[in-house]
Amino acid sequence: MDVSRRGRTVQASPIRKFKPFADAAIASGVKVYFLNIGDPDIPTPKPILDAVRSFNDPILSYGPAQGFLDLREAIAGYFKDYGIALVADNVIITLGGSEAILLAFASVADPGDEIIIPEPFYTNYNGYASLADLNVVPLTLKVEDGFRLPPAEEFEAKITPRTRAIVLCSPNNPTGSVYSAEELGRVVRIAMKHDLFIIGDEVYKEFVYDGLKHKSLMEFEEARDRVIVVDSISKRFSCCGARIGAAITRNEKVYGAMLRFAQARLCPPTIEQRAALAAYKMGMGYFEPVRQEYERRRNVLFEGLTAIPGVVVRKPQGAFYMSVRLPIKDTERFVTWMLTDFRLDGQTVMVAPESGFYSTPGKGLDEIRVAYVLKEEDLRRALVVFRAGLEKYKATVEK
Repeated sequence: MDVSRRGRTVQASPIRKFKPFADAAIASGVKVYFLNIGDPDIPTPKPILDAVRSFNDPILSYGPAQGFLDLREAIAGYFKDYGIALVADNVIITLGGSEAILLAFASVADPGDEIIIPEPFYTNYNGYASLADLNVVPLTLKVEDGFRLPPAEEFEAKITPRTRAIVLCSPNNPTGSVYSAEELGRVVRIAMKHDLFIIGDEVYKEFVYDGLKHKSLMEFEEARDRVIVVDSISKRFSCCGARIGAAITRNEKVYGAMLRFAQARLCPPTIEQRAALAAYKMGMGYFEPVRQEYERRRNVLFEGLTAIPGVVVRKPQGAFYMSVRLPIKDTERFVTWMLTDFRLDGQTVMVAPESGFYSTPGKGLDEIRVAYVLKEEDLRRALVVFRAGLEKYKATVEK
């Protein structure tokens, strides 16, 4: 017997598949600086943890499939603070932003249909497209021009009779790009012209730098029935393990489809929803100090990377990632070597090879994604270790 085609072909996580090498390094006494994954070291706010500790319901029973009403109202209120009018019944609470992606994919497209995604992109889009049996049609962007969205004709060249949606992530994972109102409007016009949905992954919307402002796809009133927004508390409130997200749409048919899929998994977790409600009750004042901290970290990492000969990187405008081109041929081999063979004073660094953030075969082989989720002191030390490792690798492995 064999497993399903989807089970055979689904992409392994390009981030997590190197974890055994990191575990082995740690077991041998090595200090590993983890710059490979978006798991921030900023403490989870106390009200969130207090909500978990104080939960004392006598029975941990099922909740509503779409999530508790008070949490959905709180999320609608959060968007209202950004000038976006929503009601609770536009919001479905999901198992992290990841399930919101799957619900969106499954609700707008049938097996064999196509979704267009600018690449590099969040690697799990590949996995959820496989699960929904959809075909990802990549549109390759370039580090040299800051991963900006291309002219409309490049999008339209990818559209076929089976195209159902365009996926945009802004601020972007892994590139850190923040799409302008003009770029987003360009895609909105394409979607309206070709009768497509737009799925907007906006989980990093608070983390925008250099005085820029985030523009949500929900703000394009002419596309209100076409937009599905993926949201999450994971990065926003530094609680990735809570697994609470949201799928948001003002299209009643799409909402109904997503709700029926949600009913099949019964309900999102109760205690974590209470924690999420406590998070949203903190108010908008929570975000600015956190945003400033990430901006400082970005500046430290960018300064350090641009000082390394042969490295190509553009300063990200948002999120907490950088896409970096290295002067080597195979970053998967390099990442493995850093974990298994390289030590500087008992320390090494783990980054993520970026080939897994592409759908086009052969792309991203010389690129990595770096996450600036460590405090400044650790980032500075990690840069010293990383540079030493890269120089030794070039001299001894790819000489």
